[in-house]
Amino acid sequence: MYAIETRDLTKRYGSRAAVDNLTVRIARGEVFGFLGQNGAGKTTAVKMLVGLVHPTSGDAALLGEPLGSLAARRKIGYLPELFRYQPWLTPRELLGWHASVLRVERRSRRRAIDDVLERVGLARRADDRIGTFSKGMQQRFGIAVAIVGAPELVILDEPTSALDPIGRAEVRALVLDLKARGITVFLNSHLLTEVESVCDSIAVINDGRIRATGSIDELLGRPAVRIGFADGSSVLVEDAPPAEIPAIVAAYVGRGAQILSVAPVRQSLEERFLEIVRSDTGVQPALDRITHAS
Repeated sequence: MYAIETRDLTKRYGSRAAVDNLTVRIARGEVFGFLGQNGAGKTTAVKMLVGLVHPTSGDAALLGEPLGSLAARRKIGYLPELFRYQPWLTPRELLGWHASVLRVERRSRRRAIDDVLERVGLARRADDRIGTFSKGMQQRFGIAVAIVGAPELVILDEPTSALDPIGRAEVRALVLDLKARGITVFLNSHLLTEVESVCDSIAVINDGRIRATGSIDELLGRPAVRIGFADGSSVLVEDAPPAEIPAIVAAYVGRGAQILSVAPVRQSLEERFLEIVRSDTGVQPALDRITHAS
């Protein structure tokens, strides 16, 4: 059973298809990156998955439950792209309300709240007003809201787009923690290095349609290895299994070569993304809208 399985999921606004025949399968326990430039259809797809937008046609199942069903929603945690929490409340107060809505047992509610605040690094700020939080802290608190009900699937819509490098690193760590706990993460983003660093597989969406999907290795290919020599020359070793690289290096050394470096080389996700979008028939990417996070 897949965490998410969609079949020709489509949303039209008049004659325009915001999402057109979306068909993906996402395995349980993986981090899945949904990649596209602004306006590609990512957020519309997410809103259909969480029940905020009704599809025009097509179908989907989340964790084996029909799309939009109460049973499916109870198993999902969701952090929207744009959110705002009541600044006069504390994390403990607001999480308490969410826990009650999610029907977390009263006797274990306090423990559940303390646990998620510890996981997102806000245990010491549990009784401070949310309005005093930085952007990064509010983003981490948003993830706490998404996971307080112990979901099996967490959907994060652009969770790092407005954060500085430290904030992005904190969110990356939280995503990997969720994966380590066996939770499926659907990461909707246009920050290419973020996706490449945490995701097991990705799909590229452009103009409402999926243009490519697969694991990072499937989309980027097996890394080649560049061997650099003391005389400034180098050689690119392609299609060699990793286990054979030491023997290849040893062979060069045996012939008297002085080796300075051995480094993996392959196409970056940014390069592959641009290649996919540029190859779209009749579609020219808005390059100034593609963000490459450093």
